Amino acid sequence: MRPFTGSLLLVLVCAAPSLHAQSVTPLKGQSSQQMQLDINDCNTVATNAANSAASTSSPNVGGRVKGAAVGAAAGAAGAQVRSNQHEALSDRVSDDTKQQYRQNRAGEVAAAGAVVGGSRQRQERREERRNQSQAQGSAQASAYSGCLQGRGYQVNP
Repeated sequence: MRPFTGSLLLVLVCAAPSLHAQSVTPLKGQSSQQMQLDINDCNTVATNAANSAASTSSPNVGGRVKGAAVGAAAGAAGAQVRSNQHEALSDRVSDDTKQQYRQNRAGEVAAAGAVVGGSRQRQERREERRNQSQAQGSAQASAYSGCLQGRGYQVNP
């Protein structure tokens, strides 16, 4: 039985948290020192690939403003509908009072719309960060594996 040599098979636990333990086998008789240099270089390549994948996102802004605008329109429309439903009472009230009621109602619903819009915006940002993290991990693993394969290694998960 032959003794195990480090140049034939080396199992590494990568320092990058998104990469899992992988088996790296040299196919061209590389020394353990050369393997370590190649692995370090490929880790750098993988990190750069993950960083470039992360920098392609666009910020998600304006949720509160959009929610407030929608809420204000809905509040004003709702106030007008109520006014139309109660025409008998509406005829006794001055136009200024009707306008004030519509404005107050629009303001109340706009505030609620801003809360809902902000909540949706936060939820979208969390989802975007989750997707971005997955894309980074995938880009990093792919770049790492491709780099090592290009240098004459077999990479097994």
